[in-house]
Amino acid sequence: MMYRALSMFLLTCGLFDLLTFAQSRQIPAAPQKQPIIIFSATVHPVSSDPIQNGYIVFDKGVITGIGEGEPPSTPNAIKLNAEGLHVYPGLVAASTYLGLTEIGDISQTNDHSEMGRVKPEVRAVSAINPDSDLIPVARANGILTAMILPRGGLIAGRCSTVRLDGWTWENMSIDPDAGLVVNWPRTEPITAWWMERTEEQQRKEIKEDLEAIEKIFDEAIAYIKARDNDRSLPTDLRFEAMRPALQGAKPIFISAAMVGQIESAVAWARRRNLKIVIVGGDQADQVAPLLKKHDIPVIVTGTHRLPTRRHDAYDQPFTLPAKLHEAGVQFCIAAGGEAAHERNLNHMAATAAAYGLPKSEALKAVTINAARIIGAGEHFGSLEVGKSATLIVTAGPESNSNSESTAAPPPPGDPLEITTDTLVAFIDGCRIDLGNRQKGLYDKYQEKYRQLGLMRN
Repeated sequence: MMYRALSMFLLTCGLFDLLTFAQSRQIPAAPQKQPIIIFSATVHPVSSDPIQNGYIVFDKGVITGIGEGEPPSTPNAIKLNAEGLHVYPGLVAASTYLGLTEIGDISQTNDHSEMGRVKPEVRAVSAINPDSDLIPVARANGILTAMILPRGGLIAGRCSTVRLDGWTWENMSIDPDAGLVVNWPRTEPITAWWMERTEEQQRKEIKEDLEAIEKIFDEAIAYIKARDNDRSLPTDLRFEAMRPALQGAKPIFISAAMVGQIESAVAWARRRNLKIVIVGGDQADQVAPLLKKHDIPVIVTGTHRLPTRRHDAYDQPFTLPAKLHEAGVQFCIAAGGEAAHERNLNHMAATAAAYGLPKSEALKAVTINAARIIGAGEHFGSLEVGKSATLIVTAGPESNSNSESTAAPPPPGDPLEITTDTLVAFIDGCRIDLGNRQKGLYDKYQEKYRQLGLMRN
């Protein structure tokens, strides 16, 4: 018994040390106290053409001026000379559970799924850990705004739009109730070798899941009608959480990948006159006319993945954004997958650009289009007067004039290029700390080899 108690004590201490070590050491930025002018930069508003020798002025977290040449006289302003550098809007992660998870194999660090199958009252923002060590890693690659989605069940809860800096989830919150999250059931059984349930059992489960979704929406509509006519009726938190989506004030983000799922979800939404966004959309290109006809956006959750089916082309995930663009479907690109890999968002957009998506559209897919689709386009995603001063200053290696390549070199500072560095970042005008644990470890082992005399000049 004594040895068992000692083992449990050591295990608990080790877990505590691990969880403590995983907490970010970055200090959230203080509010902007005086105007800031960035000048002599190439400014990329995204919503319009780049501005050579440009400037951008912001105060109290809002952009007050943007243009070419000499910036306007602004009393008490901090001036930052960005000659040779580039200014872009901060990147937008349109679908992630960053802040809801830390270490996948340790359940105590995962808070992305509540118990139950139907839980519209759940709100992602209240579970976000502002001290997550994964947030500074994503932020260092220019990702400054995100929509956090809960997971699990048929109705997972409500997603939340946040800024990736703040002492508490209240500080981080932009829109705590950005929309309802529904995980749409498959419409056909799986026949893979690993599936243990029969086709009949699967069809029964699919039918039950679809009926459960219909039931909760019918009950919510009946409740809202009754409550609006008689305010003395008791409040139901589940149904009140669904009210904005049912009344068209907020979208429903429907996770659906296969053709049958997407078609079924669209038919359901049209019948109920609901505003939806498809999340995932692995086969969205095959129903592009349907999506365009009903003006339904798609959040493509990652390009760095395998094809959906074994007979799909190897580059099916890479070419999906280009196909949606050609078909005129609204879309944006999210990283998808583990929150630890959220930092690769811009590189996933770059892959889409390498496989047919115009470079300008790839950038929009992780900035202005992403912001619009998640309902934050009025303030984020582009550099315009009146919008949030959420932006990055970037630099990259200059092109080699002696190179024998005939291809046009990428512009230095392009955030889609893996060689680009994010030098400075502002969220709502607040200059944020771009350090993180990975950079700290890099510096540590650089010093190790320097002390050993193994560093190259």
